[in-house]
Amino acid sequence: MILNEKHLKRNLIKYFDYYHEARTHLSLHRISPLAREVESPDRGEVFSIPQVGGLHHLYRRAA
Repeated sequence: MILNEKHLKRNLIKYFDYYHEARTHLSLHRISPLAREVESPDRGEVFSIPQVGGLHHLYRRAA
């Protein structure tokens, strides 16, 4: 639920960051628009980073 204009802008900024940096895109063969490095299994355990207020998650490996 959006409370006011400032809250809307903050949520839109978070969503656009998620959309361009983390979300996979079918038209790009399931990769994100901004390239990310491939993390090999020897880099450690997988952990999640909440995105867009916890609605989505970015999964990374612990370094």
